[in-house]
Amino acid sequence: MIRLFIDLLGWLGALFLLGAYLCISFKKLQGDSALYQLMNGIGGCFLVVNTMYYHAFPSAFVNMIWIGIAIAAGLRLKIRSREATAPHG
Repeated sequence: MIRLFIDLLGWLGALFLLGAYLCISFKKLQGDSALYQLMNGIGGCFLVVNTMYYHAFPSAFVNMIWIGIAIAAGLRLKIRSREATAPHG
């Protein structure tokens, strides 16, 4: 049962990453959108769980970096949003 759950997470992770790429490629999302970064972060997390379970450590490493990039980009978006709405004086 656990293996089925891990496999499902892996497939969902792949779908999130591919969906994000598809949306960028066909200009449905912007690269600096929160949804795009969220899709990348979730997809990466799901794939890390899957790859760690199967001891595919190089893939796990790549996905951990992928998650870090998504988090950093998301934080940058949040900071920019706050700066844009802050009163200037």
